[in-house]
Amino acid sequence: MPPHLDDSLLERLKTLGVSLGPADPHRTPPQPSSRYRIEDLLPGESRQTPSGEAFVYEQRFPAEQRHGRAAIRPNAPLEVIAAWAREPRLRELPLESLAFLDTETSSLVGGTGTYVFLVGVGRFEGEAFRLAQFFLRDPAEEPAMLEALAAFLAPAEAVVTYNGKTFDLPLLRTRYTLYGVPSPLGDLLHLDLLPLARRLWRPRLPSRTLKFLEEHLLDAPRGEEEVPGYEIPYIYFDYLHSGDARPLKGVFYHNAMDILALAALLSHIAHLLEDPLADGRVEHGLDLIAIARLYEDLGHWEQAARLYERGLEKEDLTEADYWSAVRRLSILQKRRGDLAEAVRWWEQAAARGHVYACVELAKYYEHRVRDFAAALHWTGQATALVENGHLPPRARARYRQELRHRAERLRRKQSPSRSTP
Repeated sequence: MPPHLDDSLLERLKTLGVSLGPADPHRTPPQPSSRYRIEDLLPGESRQTPSGEAFVYEQRFPAEQRHGRAAIRPNAPLEVIAAWAREPRLRELPLESLAFLDTETSSLVGGTGTYVFLVGVGRFEGEAFRLAQFFLRDPAEEPAMLEALAAFLAPAEAVVTYNGKTFDLPLLRTRYTLYGVPSPLGDLLHLDLLPLARRLWRPRLPSRTLKFLEEHLLDAPRGEEEVPGYEIPYIYFDYLHSGDARPLKGVFYHNAMDILALAALLSHIAHLLEDPLADGRVEHGLDLIAIARLYEDLGHWEQAARLYERGLEKEDLTEADYWSAVRRLSILQKRRGDLAEAVRWWEQAAARGHVYACVELAKYYEHRVRDFAAALHWTGQATALVENGHLPPRARARYRQELRHRAERLRRKQSPSRSTP
């Protein structure tokens, strides 16, 4: 999930003598020059694999533990999320089959020369959330780390990530291919929550990074141990050079918090989408409208219309937000065949000075009702708004031409020429 960064750290790997090709699995890793080994700082274990040993640090959390406002374990069905992701099998999977995955890497730009030096994976097991972190003490241990990760992922049927489609999973697939280790990712369903978070909160929030959502949606700020993501590659390279693992405790904390936040975010989204009209479940008008658009795209038109209407009742909408929602709602009502509701919303928007609503009312009375006087009235209202409003020059010119032609046509319809004897 790291953000884009222009300068790669690949050259620093080379200067440290780190090999970029497949390592000899039987080579003994060089011993750190410092006494501060990762084993002395975290109570992990060296896990044996066919390619050697891999360091794994595990923690367990109560599945019902809250991460800010949300429980780690989703208590609402994933039905709407599965429909959005076009993965109907997700709605049938038990939570124990989901693996929440996040990586920390030697570069924030990806590519073949990028190491995945820390992989965090969380899985539900009974009443616990088991979080395992697979750490690359030395690049020579990479095949063993990949094998240990594959064994941990074996029970999973789906993987949940945040920007994993473009970053985490392609990197891991590359590393598995490079070493000829069978990848556990090929048969797993993949749910990337970043595109869904963008759909739900782009209209309201200035950022959709996982950490930002964790703080502003889940109300779960991180502790002093937190390490900024952009510093993590440098911390790892310093560790390779010095053998001092102490700064890595913050990296492990950062990765673990990403996993907990990922699980809690899925729980939060599932709770919102289960019944977004429940009192107090969705607080902001823009969020209701974003969910309405999601339901509309999924074909749940009646629910979408109710969500638009509830969102329009909120007082936190700007005039532009209000009109955008009215426009979508009216189009939806027309599609549903409920023109009376569309007219009601056009009339409300027209009373608030929206030109487009007046134009839609003019069209409605001209073509549907055949009330040319009413159509001419709304054409006049639209013309007045165009002349007295603050429209961009291009829009003003377009409306002027359209409304002039409409008014001329309506006058002809009101006073048809006499037929020739």
